[in-house]
Amino acid sequence: MSLYSALYAGVSGLGAQSSAMATVADNITNINTIGYKGIETQFKSLVTDGRTSSAFSAGGVAAAPHALISKQGLLQASSSTTDLGIDGAGFFVTRTGTGTSDAVAYTRAGSFRPDEQGYLRNSSGYYLQGWRLDSVGNYTNTGTLAALEPVRVAELTGTATPTTRVQMRANLQSTTPVFAGIYAAGNMAAGTATPQFSRSLEVYDAQGGAHRINLSFVKTAPNVWQAEIVANPASDVTATNGLLASGTIAFNPDGSLDVAGSSPALFGTLTPAWTNSAGSVPIALNLGSQNGLDGLTQFGSESAMISSNVNGGLLGNVASVEVSKTGRVSAIFEDGTARALYQLPIATFPNPDGLTRTPGNGFAIAQDSGSAALNEPGVLGAGSISSGTLEGSNVDLAQEFTNMIRFQRAYSASSKIITTVDDMLQEVSNLKR
Repeated sequence: MSLYSALYAGVSGLGAQSSAMATVADNITNINTIGYKGIETQFKSLVTDGRTSSAFSAGGVAAAPHALISKQGLLQASSSTTDLGIDGAGFFVTRTGTGTSDAVAYTRAGSFRPDEQGYLRNSSGYYLQGWRLDSVGNYTNTGTLAALEPVRVAELTGTATPTTRVQMRANLQSTTPVFAGIYAAGNMAAGTATPQFSRSLEVYDAQGGAHRINLSFVKTAPNVWQAEIVANPASDVTATNGLLASGTIAFNPDGSLDVAGSSPALFGTLTPAWTNSAGSVPIALNLGSQNGLDGLTQFGSESAMISSNVNGGLLGNVASVEVSKTGRVSAIFEDGTARALYQLPIATFPNPDGLTRTPGNGFAIAQDSGSAALNEPGVLGAGSISSGTLEGSNVDLAQEFTNMIRFQRAYSASSKIITTVDDMLQEVSNLKR
């Protein structure tokens, strides 16, 4: 009997509108939840018989909730540098704990704070994951979650880092007289030749011990200088007379540096063998670029060191944490020393709207989402990271209240179907008295 199908259709309408109202309630209550992704309810008809005939059987309606995961919320300014937002596609990779066996959650809720152990954890308790950087800032992206570690910014407090880079800008006076005599490599280290210009820099071994090295120069021809890098005292290293490197420095006629005509040893790396048995890593020498004025120059002004930059040393307490747009997490120590510790990945999916929602604004891989691709921010469609911002909910409050009115009216109309069919069935029952 078609009246019964109409009754069932009215019941399905009540259920569908109730489900739709539940999504509205969830959206409105999470209007201020960081990284929340709203749910949009669509409806699909239920058909019992696709053929249209004189006796029609009603099918009804069912709710079809659809997660708006790929829709970005507004990025809002925050006072904390560890609050992170993603401008574009992708998700932060997090775990529910610090172990490799803990469940993975992908999220855009970037309200991360250091906990009591120094791990970056958001308000839902998810631990931020990243690639650990080595001493020269490199990492290996294997494309798997196994290579990721929980980001812990306080682990270097009270430790040391060796020097890996020496930068120097200095001018060598072009009017300096040419050295009188025959110069041989190592003469300045041995004390048989007096440097015409010399400056000292402090470098550090792997235990944080400070060592002084001298960069000394002697002019041996027009636009040509001889340079030596010597440990002071020489007993700090195993090299004879403390000589770490020597060679020729050449300049162009305009006073810029001629790296091609200079000795490669002065523009490569040093690996001192410290006599205190402390570890050492290659120290990159950055004394300028080809035809550049960013390192050593030769002009008429007095010989002088303009600036220098040497990394490494003892690390104190972490004063702050900075995250770049490319996802580099750096610890800033109390003495102003900065060190990059981790590289954050951004996880992207072929169909992010197919992810499964988990508590705490997290998402898990599902069959409809496809597999995760881990890349640096800004690479292969991944969004960039914005430090000091948080992504707000993508819910439109005005639209939700409008939907609430729609669903309420539809629910009331569905209930009228049931009461009307009940009256009609009552009339059928009254045919026999």
